[in-house]
Amino acid sequence: MTSSNNYCVIMAGGIGSRFWPYSRKNKPKQFLDFFGAGQTLLQLTFDRYKKIVPQENIFVITNIAYENLVKEQLSELDESQILLEPTRRNTAPCIAWASQHIQQLNPDANIIVAPADHLILKEEEFIEAIQKGLEFVAHSPQLLTLGIKPSRPETGYGYIQITDEKQGDFYKVKTFVEKPQLEFAKIFVESEEFYWNSGIFLWNVHTILDAFGNIMPEIASKLTAGEEGFTSSPNISIDYGIMEKAENVYVQICNFGWADLGTWGSLHEALPKDQQKNVIIKGNTLLYECKNNIIAVPKGKLAVLQGLEDYLVADTDNVLLICRKDDESTIRRYVNDVQIKLGDEFV
Repeated sequence: MTSSNNYCVIMAGGIGSRFWPYSRKNKPKQFLDFFGAGQTLLQLTFDRYKKIVPQENIFVITNIAYENLVKEQLSELDESQILLEPTRRNTAPCIAWASQHIQQLNPDANIIVAPADHLILKEEEFIEAIQKGLEFVAHSPQLLTLGIKPSRPETGYGYIQITDEKQGDFYKVKTFVEKPQLEFAKIFVESEEFYWNSGIFLWNVHTILDAFGNIMPEIASKLTAGEEGFTSSPNISIDYGIMEKAENVYVQICNFGWADLGTWGSLHEALPKDQQKNVIIKGNTLLYECKNNIIAVPKGKLAVLQGLEDYLVADTDNVLLICRKDDESTIRRYVNDVQIKLGDEFV
């Protein structure tokens, strides 16, 4: 295996509605600098993977509405490395389309598929894990996902249950479980058979396209029709569509300081906290009797808060949101209500 056979697909087309009001339809979370590091989540992700695969082998797949944002933030990309979805159709059509595109360039390609909104704290360990996974899928026709040993009973992540069957350090997957209720999450963590599903996948291009041909031939056939076929593809995730049904799915158990920044609650878990477990993302704050909150206000603004516990306070130019920080479904409802009652201006 040579490095020229290794490719990466960064998925950057989501709306990120659970991060409203910072994440908006015209500029979702992957295009924002959440950590004040001078880089957006997309830029951090791109820089991470170009240490593993040749820069020219990295593709960003995104919605056509975000073409200019990708070009602005990743100016080093050639236009041919930006794959534009004409409409949103979830991760299964997205991955099938990108895989077909890469196969035409290199029929021996090994592919990493990664969301643009992950936090990785231990980069050296991450690079080692990805390189090990690429070596595995280059020589074994398996679909590989990276599993993270859970540190808490998290209800915002999916879980992977493993079997005793192994190939080297890679365990065969028994089942996938979507985001569980808290009591089940506690059982999963105690059992030591379940791992968080990171949503990072590795496979050879033949392996994944064979899986689509066998399990979801409707997607494989539609995408030969190009953009028109993509638009009419089913709206289904790669987990539901392929990973939960395939017989050749393995998991690599990793520990590289991973967090999926899908919600304000997950961001609170990932970031440094004060003595009262408050996270201040940005802005000036004075806190009195406040515990376990996450606060983001614009530069030049002051927030004075008293008596809040387990709350999100997110202030933007035209929206102030104050609500329980762990109720992600409620934030989605707020977004829907705002759009219905007030239009797109605040969404």
